[in-house]
Amino acid sequence: MDAYLLPPPLNTNPGPEFADEVRMWQGIPSIERAPGGRLWAAWYAGGVTEDRYNYVMLWTSGDESATWQLALVVDPDGEGIARAYDPCPWLDPLGRLWLFWGQGNENHTEPDKGVWAIVADDPDSPRPVWSAPRRLGDGVMMNKPLATSWGEWLICSALWHQEDSCRVLASGDRGATWTRIGAATVPDPKERNCDEHMLVERRDGSLWMLVRTTYGIGESISTDRGRTWTPVAPTAIQNPTTRFYIGRLHSGRLLLVKNGPVNERTGRSRITAALSEDDGKSWVGGLVLDPRGPGQGSGDGCVSYPDATQAADGTIHCIHDFDRCGDKEILYSRFTEADVLAGRALGADTVLAQVLNRATALNPKLKPKA
Repeated sequence: MDAYLLPPPLNTNPGPEFADEVRMWQGIPSIERAPGGRLWAAWYAGGVTEDRYNYVMLWTSGDESATWQLALVVDPDGEGIARAYDPCPWLDPLGRLWLFWGQGNENHTEPDKGVWAIVADDPDSPRPVWSAPRRLGDGVMMNKPLATSWGEWLICSALWHQEDSCRVLASGDRGATWTRIGAATVPDPKERNCDEHMLVERRDGSLWMLVRTTYGIGESISTDRGRTWTPVAPTAIQNPTTRFYIGRLHSGRLLLVKNGPVNERTGRSRITAALSEDDGKSWVGGLVLDPRGPGQGSGDGCVSYPDATQAADGTIHCIHDFDRCGDKEILYSRFTEADVLAGRALGADTVLAQVLNRATALNPKLKPKA
């Protein structure tokens, strides 16, 4: 059986072969916070781009992001054809920490991509005990599951550029099993992209799916708990063709983190947070987490791929990347809803675009600037 279909080893004692000094590419991060305050951040690296050498890294901080340690590496077969990518840590309603990732072959073929996961019962430990890796289903998942009001947990899993590519998997047994229950389609093949879709449960009980498309962000609605979906259609939210983040906060507001203002389609620049009090009909505030963009790094200078989570005290923790093959930075931000509404940092505890990690190996694909 091919390596990408087999459970990978879990390396809980990563050596110098994963050090900052040897990584030539890294990005696509995600973040979670344990009940006691421990932070977990995941991204993938290895190789000179998104290739067969990719592996997933899980980092942790027990001092509110002052210092970070590499706690786990998932590398399916070293220099073989299998790659691990698109990781996502998630704290489930039971207080367990999950780590999801994509695992497939070097050619990105379908349906070889699979959603894999491990889970730990002790997320505030710097060295949690992980379950054995298991494959949950086909496709690529890179955004946090949704725990619904009716008790199901839902996962977004994509089969890129296909009919019914925006798939939804559900678990009614607290994550023990996962089953595909429905899918949405981007009708025009020319508008299909990597999907990277996310779900929000709206106040009326319907599900709102936002999807990455070639025109930016599309939407689909389900009124039967994810079983059927409307065709994906454009939203009023403007964005480049890239990942964004949306989620429900404890206050009931929605948090959106994307490139640029809500009503402006920028390039991969100006990571910005906004809030909605009416389930996404309108947006208020605008806190720029990172003002940089193309031309401001040693490589492409893009800022991209935000992810966020919220602590019990209301503090929002966010992560994004900058210049994946040049400066190779992973950035951490900490802020409040008041900061977003004001459009500026109000308190001493607010942190914007703090460098969580920077890899330093020279990438041979990087062309010198003129």
